[in-house]
Amino acid sequence: MLMAHPVVLRKLVAQYETLKELHAQDGSDEARRRLDDVAYTLCISTGTSDVDAALIAARHDLPGARPHDDSAAAG
Repeated sequence: MLMAHPVVLRKLVAQYETLKELHAQDGSDEARRRLDDVAYTLCISTGTSDVDAALIAARHDLPGARPHDDSAAAG
């Protein structure tokens, strides 16, 4: 399977986190659509089917990522 370049993954994770915060603050439909688009792109880029798994996979593939226990997210 092809994996996205770490720079692309880093930008996608940053966009997702920013949009998630924006949506939490204002709840706009536009922020929700953009959040959904970035979540979908993260899933495609990491070969996963949900955004939590995509974020875990992306973070593990980033240079300098520290291993941590993802068992709570795997639930």
